[in-house]
Amino acid sequence: MARELEKLSALKVHKAKTPGYLGDGGGLYLQVSPSLSKSWVFRFQMYGRAREMGLGPVQTLSLADARAAATEQRKLLLQKIDPIEHRKAEHQKRRLAAARAVAFGACCEKYIATHRAGWRNVKHAEQWDSTLRTYCATLWHLDVAAIDTALVMQCLDPIWATKTETASRVRGRIESVLAWATVRGYRSGENPAAWRNHLSQLLPKRSKVQKVEHRAALPYASMTAFMAKLRSRAGLAAKALELQILTATRPGEAAGAQWVEFDLDGAQWIIPGERMKAGKEHRIPLSDAAVTLLRSLIPMVKGKPVTPTGNVFPGVKGRPLTTAAGMALLREMKAEVTAHGFRSTFRDWAGETTKYPREVIEAAMAHRLKDAAEAAYARGDMLERRKHLMEAWATYCDPLGTEAAAVAA
Repeated sequence: MARELEKLSALKVHKAKTPGYLGDGGGLYLQVSPSLSKSWVFRFQMYGRAREMGLGPVQTLSLADARAAATEQRKLLLQKIDPIEHRKAEHQKRRLAAARAVAFGACCEKYIATHRAGWRNVKHAEQWDSTLRTYCATLWHLDVAAIDTALVMQCLDPIWATKTETASRVRGRIESVLAWATVRGYRSGENPAAWRNHLSQLLPKRSKVQKVEHRAALPYASMTAFMAKLRSRAGLAAKALELQILTATRPGEAAGAQWVEFDLDGAQWIIPGERMKAGKEHRIPLSDAAVTLLRSLIPMVKGKPVTPTGNVFPGVKGRPLTTAAGMALLREMKAEVTAHGFRSTFRDWAGETTKYPREVIEAAMAHRLKDAAEAAYARGDMLERRKHLMEAWATYCDPLGTEAAAVAA
C-alpha cells in the first residue's frame, strides 16, 4: 500500500525529462511540460467529473510538501468537498478579509471623529488622540481584527504601576475603540481590553497600585501674603491665576475664560456646560475684587474702554492661555503648590472659618453633592448666599485689607 502512495523518489523527480505525467499515487502527479518545467498536480473525480488541481512548482514544493498537500485534498474529498471549489472559497474569504481590514489607528481616528461632537471640548478629543498614539504605538498599524489580549497587555504592562491613572484611561479607550470596531464589522469576538472577568485577572486593581496624590495646596493662613506677591507680578498668567483664586474655579476654567461669559455690571460669570468638568452650566457671583480685576483687562482705545470680545486671557494663535502658564508662574515664584490646589485652600478656609453650610460651599466649587437625599433638597445654585461667601473670601485674600473674621451664614 505504501508503494501505491509513494511511487516517486526525489531522484526520479529530478531526472524526469519526458513531457507528461508521473504518478506518485493517491491522485498526486508530477507534471512535466513540453518546455520541461515541472509542477505538482492533484487529480480526482467529483460526482463523475474528472478534475485536475495545480499544487505548485517543484522549485517551491518538495516531494514531501506535495504529498502533504495531496493528503489535505483527499481529506476534503472524504467530506464530499470539492478541493478546487474549496480553495476558491478560501481565496475569496481572504480577499474579503483584506478588503475589510482596518488598522487600529484608523479605527481610533474614526472613533474620535464620530464622538467629537458629543464631547465637552476640543481638548477632550486631543487627549484621546494623544494617549492612544503615545501608549498604543505598537497597535497603531495592526489590523484591528488581530488585536488580542497579549497585544493590549503590551500597552498596559509598562505603565500600569507607574502611571496608573493614565493606564486606566488608556485601557478604557482601547476597549471603546475595539467595541466600536466590532459593531462596525471590522472585528469579532470578545473585547480583549474589557476589565471585568478579563484584564481584572491579569492586572491588580487601580486602587491597589495607585498612590493617592493630593494636589499641593497653600494653607489659607498664608493666602494674604501670597496674594500680595501675586499682584506684584506682571503678565496675564498672574491675572488668570488671581481670577481663579477669587472665583474658586479650576485652572482651565479661568485660563479659558471668554468675555461673552461675563456680566460685569451684574457681577456675574456664567461658564457654559461644555467648559465645565461636570458638563453643567456654572454661575459664579463675582466679588468686587474680581470685577475690578476684569475691568482692568478691558482694552482701551483713545483713552476709552471698548467692548471686549474673545479670550479674556489670550494665548498664541488665537487660543486662550494654557494652564501651563499658571504652573510656570508658580515655579518662578518658588511656591510649592499647584494652581488647582487653591481650590483646596478655599475649601479649607470656608469649612473651618465660616458658618456657611456645606452645600453652599460645594455649590461655590461646582461640586455635585454625593448624597442623593441632600442633593434632592439643594436644587438651586444658592447664588445669593454664595455671593456673600465669595465677597468674604476676596476680603480674606486682600493684602490691603484686614483679615475677615468668621463670617456668619
